[in-house]
Amino acid sequence: MLAAEDSIGAGFPQNAHFKSKKPNVVIIYADDLGYGDLSCYGATAVQTPRIDALAQNGLMFSDAHAAAATCTPSRFAMLTGTYAWRRKDTGIARGDAPLIIRPETFTIADLFKKAAYQTAVVGKWHLGLGPSEGANWNGVIQPGPLELGFDYAFLIPATGDRVPCVYVENHRVVGLDSNDPIEVSFKKKVGKEPIGADRPDLLTMHPSHGHDRTIIHGISRIGYMSGGKSAWWKDEDMADDITNKAVQFIDRSAGDPFFLFFSLHDIHVPRVPHPRFVGSTDMGPRGDAIAQTDWCVGQIIDKLSEKGILDDTLILFTSDNGPVIDDGYQDDAVKKLGTHQPSGPFRGGKYSAFEAGTRVPWIMHWPAAIQKGKSPALACQIDLMASFAALLGETLPEEASPDGESILPALMGQSHIGRETLVLQARAISLRKGLWKWIEPSRAPAINRQTNIELGHDPKGKLFYLGDDPGERRDLKESYSEVAEELQKLLYTMKGRR
Repeated sequence: MLAAEDSIGAGFPQNAHFKSKKPNVVIIYADDLGYGDLSCYGATAVQTPRIDALAQNGLMFSDAHAAAATCTPSRFAMLTGTYAWRRKDTGIARGDAPLIIRPETFTIADLFKKAAYQTAVVGKWHLGLGPSEGANWNGVIQPGPLELGFDYAFLIPATGDRVPCVYVENHRVVGLDSNDPIEVSFKKKVGKEPIGADRPDLLTMHPSHGHDRTIIHGISRIGYMSGGKSAWWKDEDMADDITNKAVQFIDRSAGDPFFLFFSLHDIHVPRVPHPRFVGSTDMGPRGDAIAQTDWCVGQIIDKLSEKGILDDTLILFTSDNGPVIDDGYQDDAVKKLGTHQPSGPFRGGKYSAFEAGTRVPWIMHWPAAIQKGKSPALACQIDLMASFAALLGETLPEEASPDGESILPALMGQSHIGRETLVLQARAISLRKGLWKWIEPSRAPAINRQTNIELGHDPKGKLFYLGDDPGERRDLKESYSEVAEELQKLLYTMKGRR
């Protein structure tokens, strides 16, 4: 873990250049990347030199969190400043889900538009598209990101393991032949494409659990799809495709301030790194996908440097939730893990109420303003909208970011004090107050048997003091029952607050 002492930079200067020129902002959002998956956070089995360089010249956080232990609610919370658990329709989205964020919602992209920025989202979306009756994959697909404050969108609609396996650029599927229309269903088989459950002989990657429906390019997915063959993505080209689109956006926007939400698909399943990364680690596709992630980050850095704007760009690198090893495909991730610890010193992982579910890498890089160093401040992605509003001197609408707080001094390295309290979402809800952590009572299973991840569920709840037990091994609810009661009451109050 990062040490708290001697870790905070001296604070960012009141830079005259910043007063006259707004910083570009790039959020690089990895997928299923754990706290211990980067060499700057202690990994030795895989090297991430480009991300490490951001950390060495930026501010690196040790207690920063996604708002949830799975992707859709984390993204919802980051873009809206609203805890996803306040709505029942914000769980892991199907590939044919309608747009989850309501178009009237003020988003982080709206904030940057208000401040006269060009805005773009490139990569994994997984927040639904289209109206309540579903997207028209063969026509205009809206509402979507362009109705939420983004000027440009190039999307993986859901995930690589869910249909539809096509890209959407702005309002349309890329490369679609109108004579081969797309049909998508998550209820019944459509069309004549083979499915993995019936034709395992056609698979180049076999499922370990689930993932046995329509086969696209030798990989069976979640859900059914037919048509649109000219538009099907190639999994091994996905990182290149989205990185090229992100770089192109920077290229054409460099003359004006811009906001880019670059949402990587790596290291989510199916893990199919480009051939040039295959074998770059000893951990198989999962390790090679981490190396590919590092390359993607390097491409963004190189383009910013080429345009002469790296020092004027605030880069945030983080992840949507914690790690998972076997998430549905037989890719040797468990077998080849070796001594690598994706969760670092923490317990749990993706889906879990334990710390590794939401505690993620978080690196702030802005040479013109942020002093390099290390920070123990409690930070959460739900606070980005409020914090960026404070940075830009913008006033948010009254209804915007109801659960977010500005933690700008912590993000800039001026203070090691971040949030005092934080609600975190898995199947059970947790409350952090300082270094105390309460996991609410839950009768859900204690272990996800498919992924072999401890979930932290207990019918009586769990209480930990992370100051001397970051691995959450000593449940203190009996010996500190008054603390457990206080935190449960506070959580009840916070869950009822709007």
